[in-house]
Amino acid sequence: MRFLLVNPFYPISETPSPPLGLAFLAAVLEKAGIEVKIADYVVTPYSKEALQAEIKSFKPQIVGITAVTMTFYNAEKVIKDVKSIDPDIFTVIGGPHTTFYAEETLNSVPELDFVILGEGEPSIVKLAKIINDKHTDFENIKGIVYRKNGTIKRIEPALYSVKVNELPVPSRHLIPLARYRALHMPVSMTTSRGCPFKCIFCVGRKMVGAKVRYNDPIKIVDELEYLSTLNFHQINIADDLFTANKKQCTAVCDEILKRNLKVQWSSFARVDTVSLEVLKKMKAAGCTAVSFGVETGSPEILKTIKKGITLDQVVEAAKMCVEADVIPHASFILGLPGETPKTLQETHEFGEMLKEIGVSYGYHLLAPFPGTAVRDDHEKYGIKILSNDWSEYHANKAIVETKDVSYKVLDKIAKHWSDELDNWLGEIKKRMEKGTAKEEDAWQLINLEYTVINYDIMMESAIEKHGFWKNSNSNSDTTDKDELMILAGKVHKYTDYDQHKVFDSLNHAYNNKNILYTRENDNITWRWADYL
Repeated sequence: MRFLLVNPFYPISETPSPPLGLAFLAAVLEKAGIEVKIADYVVTPYSKEALQAEIKSFKPQIVGITAVTMTFYNAEKVIKDVKSIDPDIFTVIGGPHTTFYAEETLNSVPELDFVILGEGEPSIVKLAKIINDKHTDFENIKGIVYRKNGTIKRIEPALYSVKVNELPVPSRHLIPLARYRALHMPVSMTTSRGCPFKCIFCVGRKMVGAKVRYNDPIKIVDELEYLSTLNFHQINIADDLFTANKKQCTAVCDEILKRNLKVQWSSFARVDTVSLEVLKKMKAAGCTAVSFGVETGSPEILKTIKKGITLDQVVEAAKMCVEADVIPHASFILGLPGETPKTLQETHEFGEMLKEIGVSYGYHLLAPFPGTAVRDDHEKYGIKILSNDWSEYHANKAIVETKDVSYKVLDKIAKHWSDELDNWLGEIKKRMEKGTAKEEDAWQLINLEYTVINYDIMMESAIEKHGFWKNSNSNSDTTDKDELMILAGKVHKYTDYDQHKVFDSLNHAYNNKNILYTRENDNITWRWADYL
């Protein structure tokens, strides 16, 4: 049995990290004795021809694909292409979007065979085994939606069927990690699943359940230690509730300190789950930054969205972070129920006040994802949904409005925020040209340029097309930098940068072992390192 997992295209502007959900699925499939491959079209260019070559080479019986709302159309195209290439391949999709839009998805995509609901690990293994045994008793699989005799059949998932501390380590060896590293993306891990909170804009609780289940601290640090060997610039602990259980959080930090593990990491947290004691312990264990979902500067909106926090708690959490020498970040959502010009001003002023404390903050615009209360009850909450074009659900464009705030106002704020970022980068560039830029500021701009260059080269397959040649002067002592300059000369046309800037980017990638080359006799061949 061979199972191909697909990560559909996801824009680089959304800062994608290596697909952790697919890596978990791959791990449980491999543990069950199933051969697995991951095709990652976030960092390799997608085409039907590329997919066809993958299928011809790997010969999968099942193709599974993940999707969030904004990538659903890309996932849909892959599913259609799979069936066009080989109608006998079973197709399955999972993720938050289709979990809460399962029947609609099956009705709109006839090429799709199965939708997996919620946490997919138990369901995906059972599905693979039944298909491998050529059985059709799919009704014995919990957490699945499929067609039977012309009708759609839904079997609800078993509650808390995934024991987090029994999950195998995610199969990251199947992901082209070096490409993500070359793009300066973070690598992420999780330590728990479950969310007891009821925020109306989020599906977390409905997706993984209210009960929080924790992994064993020793296993957590084992994984963190492994990730530290991969030389990513940032490791994110991606679960929202890492700090919620003081005993668990402290145990993880103590294990890091016990091993004398020198690793930098960041985490997410709720402002009502941190303390100065815990933050200082996290700092000692290598935590550099904590991100908080603050959402709004309006106390009334906080109540409406059932966030369960107060602005005083936000301020206190920020001050504690600063005292513990942990960088605090805050994110806000604009366009929430009850948004008015006054609440927008309150949010802006609150963000600026946090900035004076030492908090960096940013905005997103409300996206009413399938499964959220704000979508299901949008009329009750006074939200007008303007678009069901899923590709627009990236939270950077207004697709809702309230009775007091139009989409034009929200888009104007988003544009102003984007323009401020561009102006800030422009100022750094001017200071770099004058030689007055701070090293840390300059490096942010340089890293961004390298990301853009490397991404353009990746998605145009430029190295695959032009990264090989015959060195006619084989007796000369050509250096690695000589070969890099030749490569830059061949591929810079795929970017908006000149040969020397592309050389700098490739040289950085080479020094970090993200690209490699071989020299056999007179032949030079460059490639992305891909798997670490």
